[in-house]
Amino acid sequence: MIDLAPWAWALLALAALVAGLGKTAIPGSATLSVVMMAAVLPARPSTAATLLLFMVGDVFALIVYRRHAHWPTLLRLAPAVVAGLVAGFLFLAWSDDAIVRRTIAIILLAMIAITLWRRWRSPGAASGPIVAGSYGALAGFTTMVANSGGPVMSMYFLATRTPVKVFLGTSAWFFAIVNLVKVPFLAGLGLFTPSVLLMDLVLAPLVVIGALIGIRLAKRMPQQLFDRLVIVLTVLGAVYLLF
Repeated sequence: MIDLAPWAWALLALAALVAGLGKTAIPGSATLSVVMMAAVLPARPSTAATLLLFMVGDVFALIVYRRHAHWPTLLRLAPAVVAGLVAGFLFLAWSDDAIVRRTIAIILLAMIAITLWRRWRSPGAASGPIVAGSYGALAGFTTMVANSGGPVMSMYFLATRTPVKVFLGTSAWFFAIVNLVKVPFLAGLGLFTPSVLLMDLVLAPLVVIGALIGIRLAKRMPQQLFDRLVIVLTVLGAVYLLF
């Protein structure tokens, strides 16, 4: 087990709860889990530990929302996402942590600005291959370098004015597939150490609790409140990464 202070375990516990909540109710909050995990753990163990916790949340998201996914959207995004994953891998090969964090923060803030501008400029939903390709590539890139693809996809679903359940169902399948693809890469780097696996085993029940809370919240959450929470949480995560 990784030797951590009590306050650090408390922060990891909160990160696990938020990870579950983000998978079933408020996708933008997953960025906060990434931030909290990175604040406590070294960069490499943090990446592996966060991925496994997210995968626990993916299971619950699929159980609840799997039937609400919009598969044409997933297929439309797939080629761009693959390109983004490859670009992210190459970017990691030459960039240090500071450059990676700031690049992701700038991307997230730019996506928020573009989304809000498009919605103000045109009441209709943004769609088309260029929009899907742009968001898909950025989602693949950010999820590869820092498990931070959620906010980019949140901005895409907000830009296309996707209903809450379709938003959550499509996101559930998207990240379940992408996270599985990432496992062999991290395993090949030897990041799934016994201490990381044991720590995640302790934290996993909290992800489950967060996911169950999120399921209840999502059933009662108005679309407008949902949209605003996603934007606010994405901005907070991006600002933290920027500095």
